[in-house]
Amino acid sequence: MVAAAKFKRAQDRIQAARPYAQRLGNVLSALKITMVPQDHALLLKRDPKTVDLLVITSDRGLCGAYNANLLRRAMQSIRGYEAQGIRVQLILVGKKGREFLHRRGYPPQQLKENLLGRLTYPQAVEIAREMTERFLEGTCDAVDLIYTEFRSALQQRVTISRLIPIEPGLSASEGKGRVGEGTLTTEETMSVGGSCLFEPSKKEVLTKLLPHYIEVQIFRALLEAAASEMGARMTAMDSATRNAGELINRLTLTYNKTRQAAITKELMDIVGGAEALK
Repeated sequence: MVAAAKFKRAQDRIQAARPYAQRLGNVLSALKITMVPQDHALLLKRDPKTVDLLVITSDRGLCGAYNANLLRRAMQSIRGYEAQGIRVQLILVGKKGREFLHRRGYPPQQLKENLLGRLTYPQAVEIAREMTERFLEGTCDAVDLIYTEFRSALQQRVTISRLIPIEPGLSASEGKGRVGEGTLTTEETMSVGGSCLFEPSKKEVLTKLLPHYIEVQIFRALLEAAASEMGARMTAMDSATRNAGELINRLTLTYNKTRQAAITKELMDIVGGAEALK
């Protein structure tokens, strides 16, 4: 019941945040033809020698295979990068990610705990600022984001995407927006991409837009993770309740059968004794 109440609030928040995040991604996609990597440092691609992985897990268990699926995908990414000779630095949100990866010899560079339960936009801004500074200072050459995308209470999908450098374009989830979810129409896309005017200047617009895009994408990922966690926990607890009920029913039936067999045996002993006395 607690998970169901929290799930409803988390679901409402992600449904309210998705249209803006999708619209912002679509605007960047439409502006792609007017942008070149030299326009802003966040667009510059480097030969990756060090990659930051921002992995969003839960702080508590009892949510089924939610964390296991996510961390399995994170380990695949880590080993894939290591096979290419790329150093991986972990930025973790959630205690479960730290416990799992630390046991396997991957201590985190940074850890954010108890974040999803009381998530606010300034918290996402702080994470985005830290990730951006690490990239601009050369501490890492790219930042990947690994989180669980919310589909429904019964279905969540582990997603990995390149956060920095920014690669304008539609993600799989953004490209499937429905009518009314903030997607650009064909006419709007042609208008924005075909004849784009920057005011006051292209550099100043991108200086404001690109960091804001990173903040919004991190905030959306955190909301997706929170809704996915609550959905997984609600489903797991519901399944546990049903399994416990079935177990109680089976044990009750076994108990009644055993008790009935004991009573029958005692009656047979009494009848046998009475017959012997005759």
